Amino acid sequence: MDREFIRVWISSRFGYVAVQAALMVVLSFALRLLLCVKFGSDLSAGSDWGKAFLVGLHLDLAVAAAALMPLWVVLIAAPERWFRKAGFRSLVHGAATLFWLVWVFLFIAEYFFFEEFRSRFNTVAIDYLLYPHEVFVNIWESYPLPAVIVVCLLGAGGIVYGASRVASRWAEVPVGRTAGRRHLLLGFGVTALLAATISLNETRFSRERLVNEVASNGVVSVLTAAWSRNLDYPAFYPTMPTPEARERARKLLAEQGTAFGSMGDGLARRIAGSPDRPQRNLVILLEESLGSEFWGSLGRSGPSLTPEMDRLALSQGMLFDNLYATGNRTVRGFEGVLSSFPPLPGDSIVKRDRSENVETLARVLKRDGYQTLFLYGGRGVFDGMRSYAVRNGYERFVEQKDFPNPAFTTIWGVSNEDLYQRTLVELRALHASGKPFFATALSVSNHKPFTYPAGRIAEDPEARLRENAVKYTDWALGQFFESARREAFWTNTLFVVVADHGARVYGSQTIPIRSYEIPMVILGPAFVEKPSRVSTLGCQLDVAPTLLGMLGRPYESLFFGRDLLRPVPGERLVLLNHNRSIGAYRNGRLVVMSLNKKIEYFRGNPKQGQMVRVDRPELEDQELAGDAVALFQVADELYMGRRFTLEPPLSAASR
Repeated sequence: MDREFIRVWISSRFGYVAVQAALMVVLSFALRLLLCVKFGSDLSAGSDWGKAFLVGLHLDLAVAAAALMPLWVVLIAAPERWFRKAGFRSLVHGAATLFWLVWVFLFIAEYFFFEEFRSRFNTVAIDYLLYPHEVFVNIWESYPLPAVIVVCLLGAGGIVYGASRVASRWAEVPVGRTAGRRHLLLGFGVTALLAATISLNETRFSRERLVNEVASNGVVSVLTAAWSRNLDYPAFYPTMPTPEARERARKLLAEQGTAFGSMGDGLARRIAGSPDRPQRNLVILLEESLGSEFWGSLGRSGPSLTPEMDRLALSQGMLFDNLYATGNRTVRGFEGVLSSFPPLPGDSIVKRDRSENVETLARVLKRDGYQTLFLYGGRGVFDGMRSYAVRNGYERFVEQKDFPNPAFTTIWGVSNEDLYQRTLVELRALHASGKPFFATALSVSNHKPFTYPAGRIAEDPEARLRENAVKYTDWALGQFFESARREAFWTNTLFVVVADHGARVYGSQTIPIRSYEIPMVILGPAFVEKPSRVSTLGCQLDVAPTLLGMLGRPYESLFFGRDLLRPVPGERLVLLNHNRSIGAYRNGRLVVMSLNKKIEYFRGNPKQGQMVRVDRPELEDQELAGDAVALFQVADELYMGRRFTLEPPLSAASR
């Protein structure tokens, strides 16, 4: 009788849903196994892999139950007479096929996402969905989308067909009222139980970040990211009493030639300089994904992909070779380089809703009489970059629509050579005005699909390789500086080349700091008398204070960085962000703070290999943790209180 009951149950509409739920779990397991084999071969996590699959099974069951709950409800609650109609049965099959079409596509997309970011769907995936124009065309250009769609159609049709064959009498076997209520309650109960047992720290069991990512489920991961975009910082991250945090922050930001104001918020300070120093120009070239790993002058083991910049850096530049990005997104580089602001968990302040009046390098220089200009090869709406720039010190914003006849474009925007040619035109006009200027140019060429104009470098752009895009980026920079040195403003301008972030994330610790190494090169005869290297530890927060120090004029600051060329008390540190984790690195020690006030400690040399997690922090580790807590806490308090500014507040009507 039990066997007969099971046979009837499987062949009914209950079986129709159960088979699809089982297939969803099987596909999730297959994806996890593929990720493990493809990306986990260089790790030695031992038994962690077994736990990864157990944790993953729990998440997969919860997702499958929730995803198929609507179908479960419809098939149980719909009137029996509907099931006798061919139209309704076709509608059910059609809806199920559409559901699986999307789901199979997500499985495939998640593999490619993991290949690029070594992570399940996270905040990057959410950000990309907000800009479908760039993202979907980029997918079309970068991946074999027609073949993927065919696979999705065949997979979806096959799954629904197979489920209908197994549950061959799903439309015939009626569901009694009592049995229907019982199954509805069972479905809701199982789904609620599985959902309630999911923990934010469930996938943080391993010392290897990659193992934790493999264990996770893309749906759970992306929902967690969406939920925590604007989270309450003090509720989820370690804090200390506010006075103690501010006092620590002041000590950490002290440097020679600075004078703090009254305690208040504690960070407003006056930076010494000479008001008689000439107002020289400043130009920042913020480079997409141009990590240190590509530079021969920064230790690349193979042939250098940046021969032009290597030559310039080593023959006439100041090369910073111990600099780190604060994150792995352009908006993190944006806030780090231009606002010297810590990379808070959640969204970057470039995209948040309290950024209408915050400190930027443009604001500082504008107060000193500078003209300010931002040039971007893409659309200014992307990630809110135009809004952030024009509300915070930049007088003009040139974007893709302002390039009437570009030589080459991708979905991300105009090529680097178009951007730099326009930059030269704009700089000439600014120079002709007789006033000092500050200009920032943000490039886009070194981004998937990695295409560029043919004939510029020997490599074929149709190969669509990251390495080739880096070579083109380097070529375009070389062309820019060859032209710039013939301009009247060359001798009076500080030129800076700095990456917005590294090319990709790799590494097993929670924040893979090794992949965050970036270059910075300073050029200009008025500032670099002979080539030099600066090995002082720093991050993007230190860029603005360093450049202002080189300009040499006094200014007021709320910045969280320090001048890399000026003596400071104590040791320097680096602030970092990865997904919802934040941290600080100093003197071979890394501390990472994650959701639910979790703290991890790592030690090692990030330039020589992976850092190793330690279970027993020493006093130096704990001090680093206290410094990190203080800086991030004060940053959050200033931002949330709209106090990260030295400008008068805007009226409510103008926000």
